[in-house]
Amino acid sequence: MPLTSLPTPRTEDSADAPPLRWGILGTGWIADTFVRSLRRHTRQVVHAVGSRTTESAQRAAAAWEAPLAYGTYEALVADPYVDVVYVATPHNYHFPHAVLAIEAGKHVLVEKPVGLDAEEARGIAAAAARAGVFYMEAMWTLFLPKFDVVRQVLDSGVLGRVVAAHADMGERFDEPHRIMRPDLAGGPLLDLGTYAATFATWTLGPPTEVTAVATPAPNGINGQLAIALSTQSGATASLHTTILADTATRASVIGTQGRIDLGTRFYLPGPMTLHQRGGPSLSWAEPMVEHDALHFEAAEVARRVAAGETGSPLRPWADTVQTMEVMDRVRGATGLDFEQARADREAAV
Repeated sequence: MPLTSLPTPRTEDSADAPPLRWGILGTGWIADTFVRSLRRHTRQVVHAVGSRTTESAQRAAAAWEAPLAYGTYEALVADPYVDVVYVATPHNYHFPHAVLAIEAGKHVLVEKPVGLDAEEARGIAAAAARAGVFYMEAMWTLFLPKFDVVRQVLDSGVLGRVVAAHADMGERFDEPHRIMRPDLAGGPLLDLGTYAATFATWTLGPPTEVTAVATPAPNGINGQLAIALSTQSGATASLHTTILADTATRASVIGTQGRIDLGTRFYLPGPMTLHQRGGPSLSWAEPMVEHDALHFEAAEVARRVAAGETGSPLRPWADTVQTMEVMDRVRGATGLDFEQARADREAAV
């Protein structure tokens, strides 16, 4: 039966989540945006900041009103008062820094991508299992109220048999932005493509086939990818990601009885519409606050840690590994690799 109204999101008020003492590992743009969202919307405590230099850590700590600044990551994770570490260093350092925090007994929220490949994602899981700590990927999109509406619509079965998903994720970048640097695992796949691949696997499940074509950016790094997936049920996904141009960044999931459309910049807070065969079209809107909504994922971490859990059902680590496996297969289909990023990381350690 068609729906006559959309479900209400079950997302709880982030201010109600029990406070944890956070250590912020990294001081770049995403760390700054995350901390500012925490401070505006939650009772979470930014206890300490860790960076490669004392000067960088002190600047960030002053901006975020954190009481402690550490000039090494090792010193941050050794702080006995840090409950959870947010790993926000460059892509190729997420794996070693997540393991560093886990082996110090800290719960972790790891920025996406959690590693350079699925093997590194599985390595984080193994370390966390040994330590008995909470660990989660910071795929913040899935914690937004809009995505809980989508989740409930999918669970209701109102779309009928789901047959396809589409996702486009493109933004133009120019040098010297980090996404243009091969030593930092640049290109669209791990950064922007993570959103598209997550959307496809979240809505359709694991693919049985993955194929892709790639084209380079002017500096020789991968510039864009067109990706096709198919699943055991016969559903297909078409994904596109690029750093060469600004695209519509829309997404859809399509069933025999209906379709969900997510508007421009689908991964952010904003609109979605359910189109139903033989029923009304229903729309959801929420404040388009962009990355100020990062607090939802932090609140989820705090609730799960306080409950003694080691993961979240909203983004299970198995789903994170599954997304990384898709991206591994995309690299296999296109000949892309992150060997320079891996080599530079090993040289720096």
